[in-house]
Amino acid sequence: MPKPTATAASRPPIVAIVGHIDHGKSTLLDYIRKTNVVDSEAGGITQHLSAYEAVHKNASGEHRVTFLDTPGHAAFAGMRARGLEAADVAVLVVSSEEGVKPQTLEALKLITQVNLPYIVAFTKIDKPGSNIEKAKMSMLEHQIFLEGLGGDVPWVGISSKSGEGIPELLDLILLAAEIKGLSSNPEAPAKGLVIEAHVDPKRGNTATLIIRDGQVSGGNFVVAGAAVAPVRIMENFMGKPIKEAYAGSPVRIIGFSELPVVGVQFELIKNKKEAEAAASAVSSQRRSAMPTQTAAARSEKDTGLEATEKEEAPEIFILPLLIKTDVAGVGEAVAHELAKLSIDPSMELRVVGRTVGAITEGDVRLLSGGKVPGIIVGFNVKVEREARELAERQGVEIQLFDIIYKLTEWLAEAIEKRRPRQETQVRIGLARVLKLFNTAKGRIVLGGRVEEGSLKQNEEVRIMRRDIEIGRGTIVGLQSNKKEVREVEAGSEFGAMLKTSCEPAPNDKLEVYKVEFT
Repeated sequence: MPKPTATAASRPPIVAIVGHIDHGKSTLLDYIRKTNVVDSEAGGITQHLSAYEAVHKNASGEHRVTFLDTPGHAAFAGMRARGLEAADVAVLVVSSEEGVKPQTLEALKLITQVNLPYIVAFTKIDKPGSNIEKAKMSMLEHQIFLEGLGGDVPWVGISSKSGEGIPELLDLILLAAEIKGLSSNPEAPAKGLVIEAHVDPKRGNTATLIIRDGQVSGGNFVVAGAAVAPVRIMENFMGKPIKEAYAGSPVRIIGFSELPVVGVQFELIKNKKEAEAAASAVSSQRRSAMPTQTAAARSEKDTGLEATEKEEAPEIFILPLLIKTDVAGVGEAVAHELAKLSIDPSMELRVVGRTVGAITEGDVRLLSGGKVPGIIVGFNVKVEREARELAERQGVEIQLFDIIYKLTEWLAEAIEKRRPRQETQVRIGLARVLKLFNTAKGRIVLGGRVEEGSLKQNEEVRIMRRDIEIGRGTIVGLQSNKKEVREVEAGSEFGAMLKTSCEPAPNDKLEVYKVEFT
């Protein structure tokens, strides 16, 4: 790709592709980049924020464009927001078969918040179910005014299979960028946004950056919040080593002192001492912002008041949870899904950590130290052999996933299984004693009538007199119409032999209960 010249118009546009899940975002980029990323995506959905560069040739020459592919699943709202924050132009992808869907509207809301120019791309126009006019009407119903329908939002119908409409879409992107008047100084130190971060098992803390201005070159230092990295190992979006990168480009930097926070702004600093000082200042601000225990709280703890309050409060069942993901942004998506779970008030799902990388022995020890062994959920990560063996011994459950909604579905079931159960007794049978026939010690023969439910042989009954329990017994024999039976239904008279230590009387009641856990 050509090196940009030092003019204000040299910066290529950064374009965020957003829209509802399965409306064709990744397939569109596949056609543009002539690659096939979609088939390698678990479950057929994009679950990472990815950056790609492409070249569009038209009558005016070659033009570089950087694309940000954002996930469409509802859980990845944070990734979509970051992608739009880094972008200059947005493409709102809408299926011509389905029209506007929930994430279409959510994406549009995010576009509006950051005041981005955008283009609507109606995809799948080659499909039999395609109906662009109907899809356009669905946009109008949601106050999205397209060109030709009372508005100024440009649109185009495209097929990512045949390529129809895609050159026109790229021309509209370049026009929107030209109208916006993008500018950059290629000689200035770079500034931009961290869009993703992960731990490379062999190379350490790694982050993907989008350069908004200036250039990144070797010998300098990237500062992203409290994280610092020397620019020694730098790669382009294809993973190939590069020595310099310019505004509008995605770049991967390896070797950060700690994993950068996704969404944080980065800057390039030439001097190592100044870079470390800038990162240290952020660390200090972070520590000072952390909540501290007040003197009153310490005094309360010292006098035992805190313990008294805890004793008076109802006991809460705490289930520890550790989230391990391949990249930082996915941990954010898992937390988003957790917030939607309905959890019993007697239970607390306590997230003890949200970290990146393989599941280790230390992770398992963290989850095995409390009263209840916890759960570790991993997304696109591996489990170290020692960690798995320790988890089996300690009772810590580890589950691995590669699709976000499968993770949250399983977790909802796991939480429900571990929920503390409240024991309740439900009456399933009620009979009235009509007559006593034999009151031999330990064995009572009586006659009665079933008023509710049924009585069964070998069931335990409560013997009630004026709503007061006087004893309990077991039905060891049951007759109806002078025949041995195993069950007598409501409305029927019966004879029964009770094994009991008390003496029932006429008009006493026999009650049968079953225990239910709710």
